[in-house]
Amino acid sequence: MSEVETRFFTFGEEAGDRLELQPGGRFGPVTLAYETYGELNADRSNAVLLFHALTGSQHAAGFNPSVPGVESLWNHECRQGWWDDFIGPGRALDTDRFFVICANYFGGCYGSTGPSSLNPETGKPYGSAFPKFGANDIVNTQVRLLNHLGIERLYAAAGASLGGLLTQNLAVRFPELCERFVLLGCALEISTLTRAHNFEQILAIENDPNFNEGDYYGGPSPERGLALARIIGHKTYVSLSTIEERARDECIQRDEELSWYQVRRPLESYLLHQGRKLLSRFDANTYLHLMAAWSDYDLLRDAERESYGDLFAPCRHQRYMIFSIDSDVCFYPEEQEKMHHTLVKHRVASEHLTVHSDRGHDSFLLEPDLYTHHIRRFLESG
Repeated sequence: MSEVETRFFTFGEEAGDRLELQPGGRFGPVTLAYETYGELNADRSNAVLLFHALTGSQHAAGFNPSVPGVESLWNHECRQGWWDDFIGPGRALDTDRFFVICANYFGGCYGSTGPSSLNPETGKPYGSAFPKFGANDIVNTQVRLLNHLGIERLYAAAGASLGGLLTQNLAVRFPELCERFVLLGCALEISTLTRAHNFEQILAIENDPNFNEGDYYGGPSPERGLALARIIGHKTYVSLSTIEERARDECIQRDEELSWYQVRRPLESYLLHQGRKLLSRFDANTYLHLMAAWSDYDLLRDAERESYGDLFAPCRHQRYMIFSIDSDVCFYPEEQEKMHHTLVKHRVASEHLTVHSDRGHDSFLLEPDLYTHHIRRFLESG
């Protein structure tokens, strides 16, 4: 795909138009950074909404050399679309047929309003003044974007990892908006292990002496905390066999940040490298806010339902394609199995596929050949 450009949608400049936040209060203005691929057809019936993973962005396909206002974070890792092999003519999301939309989340750091954005009242980054938010707020802002684009119904919605959780939120809270959902490596509920991993990452950032309650802009940033959070998370994204394979090529380098312990093994160098890679392209406050929203995810509460029977009763016209990755230790395969059986139990059509991969959770980013045929078949069926 050729060069693409990020666009921006802003709402909430007037008090009555502001975002009602899930934890309480109102907030605005809100800007969403988004990209689109393909053409919207005459009756606006071919739109597919794509939700990105934790540290993803609106840039899902093609080449984008820069995004206004976020030049400091938009490094070489960001310029090629994160799902480039899945989006385009003849690919899983076929742009000869579909109009694909991907937006950076509310609270993000790639052009959408987030903690690093300038507060119009002070002219300084929001930092600690940025409000807490939940999954509902992220999804509600994306529905506002769809309204802005004149899209009343989606052909499909798709998401992986955190993006899969948000796709489910959209499905149950706006059941008439869409009928087809593709979910990759996610879950119906947040497990105790996931909440423990997420809490470790939150603590890593909070306990960095440079965090300063989120007001670190203009001074030293909590780089150690963010790097440690990424290390904690990374070991759940990539299979152990892949980590071992990649670590073999890693040179052992002396680490100036460690005073007592000295790096002794290629594995340790590899993990430090993975943690530090994120520092040049992501904001610690955004990481913290999204991690908190992920940990607090609760589909029944967010949709104001007492049971899964109540939750899925309005969804019986919907269809799901759910992917498990057999080596995934971020969202274990039994979590997708539970999701599939719950949907079927409540008379919602669901197809559950297991991908056999040694790449772990990140398989959904790296191995399009394992997914494309199935996604195309699902989207092309009636």
